[in-house]
Amino acid sequence: MTATTETTSPGIALDPRRWPALTVISVATLMVVLDASIINIALPRAQADLQISDANRQWAVTAYALAFDGLLLLGGRIVDFVGRKRVFMIGLVGFALASMVAGVAPNGAALFAGRALQGVFAALLAPAALSLIAVTFTDGRERAKAFGVYGALQGAGGAVGLIAGGVLTANWRWCLFVNTPIALAAALAVIPTLRESRAEGPRRYDVPGAVLVTTGLIALVRGLTHAAEGGWSSALTWILLAAGAILLVAFVAVERRSSHPLLPLRVVLDHNRGGTFLASLLTSAGMFGLMLFLTYHLQVNLGYQPLHPGLAFLPFSVGIIAAATLGAPLVARTGPKRLMAAGLTVTLVGSLWLVMVKATSGYLPVILPAMILTGLGLGVFFVALPNTALAGIDPSDTGVASAMISTTQQIGGAIGPALLNTLYISALTGFLTDHDGEIIRTVRLAGYLHGYRLAFVASAVTFGLALAAIVLLIKKHTRTDVHADTPTHAI
Repeated sequence: MTATTETTSPGIALDPRRWPALTVISVATLMVVLDASIINIALPRAQADLQISDANRQWAVTAYALAFDGLLLLGGRIVDFVGRKRVFMIGLVGFALASMVAGVAPNGAALFAGRALQGVFAALLAPAALSLIAVTFTDGRERAKAFGVYGALQGAGGAVGLIAGGVLTANWRWCLFVNTPIALAAALAVIPTLRESRAEGPRRYDVPGAVLVTTGLIALVRGLTHAAEGGWSSALTWILLAAGAILLVAFVAVERRSSHPLLPLRVVLDHNRGGTFLASLLTSAGMFGLMLFLTYHLQVNLGYQPLHPGLAFLPFSVGIIAAATLGAPLVARTGPKRLMAAGLTVTLVGSLWLVMVKATSGYLPVILPAMILTGLGLGVFFVALPNTALAGIDPSDTGVASAMISTTQQIGGAIGPALLNTLYISALTGFLTDHDGEIIRTVRLAGYLHGYRLAFVASAVTFGLALAAIVLLIKKHTRTDVHADTPTHAI
């Protein structure tokens, strides 16, 4: 297939369908991000309807996370060698069917299986979306704008999911069914808007590496989620974490010797990319942990109903969208490092603002300003992040580098709540122990606030560490484009 192309400078050809293509990619991105949060609102009714025990209900979330996290790197390699457009379409159709399986589930096991299938196809969609943006937008300034849209939707999807979940919560199955028409419509729109591209060279897959990294990531994520459920004193937590660490160390050893590695170590050993991936992991840990305890505070201490937290998070989402939109043109002008550092500085201030939360303070004086600040800061950070992670990348590594962005964000999303929840429980237990006699509701709520404050301080520490990673590891001047002049197979 051939198409007329525009050129802005010698050697750079612009795809005339790039903006419609971005629309399709954005819809798919929003669907995947939205689905991760919408299930949290639907879960209580699904649990009652399917008679799922309290001990097993978490599998509706964990089954998706394990499949998604464990298969992301393999999905990134499949994207590169099978074809980005083809894998994107497979991911969309598969996600639609998996959503139907979960939506019609007659029991808990079927629901968990459907959620796991959603995770499998999301592991194809996420790296395909980012790599398609990278190869479709060959101009650095336009790519920055495209990544801005992607970052805005990533940040807004969580809050949109909470709102949609509240609206659809009367019938929990529709929280899953809603994905099917969106995914199928997007799959049809892919055909005329996206061009096929894939990496040149032999299509060989590193099977030992794929097995080791998949099982290692699954063990690591499961260990972290179990720490949040059963605590760090649980033997199973440490067995899973140790197994995950051993498997991942073995994976690195295999990759060093493989002629066709699943994850070429040059991708993560590059100073700019390595610093970006570390900052992404730490920032996601702080963000997910902060949002978890903000949700608890809104629902438990302030008494918000299911729909209200989603509405309360709207300033956060609007802040991300505004910052990503306005910050995109600045990426090429000021450089991604400065933007990421500035964004995390604002986020750090916002997270520390939450430490002032009190029993007598409502939404407006503390939570609203903190949400605006963290939303603006994270929006700037996320719009610049892909520009550094994918800058100067060889096209044969675009998919796996894109998968690494998603992997660090997902692992961070598991680490943050697990670590912060441990600190929260320790602080709450110590607070209640200091109060002799019967624990009345007022004292318990005060204990919750004490734990929240410590969690907010811990999230601020992770943002500070992410800021340090950017300042110390990322070079001041980084290119904001991939190798547009390196040959790829395009149809």
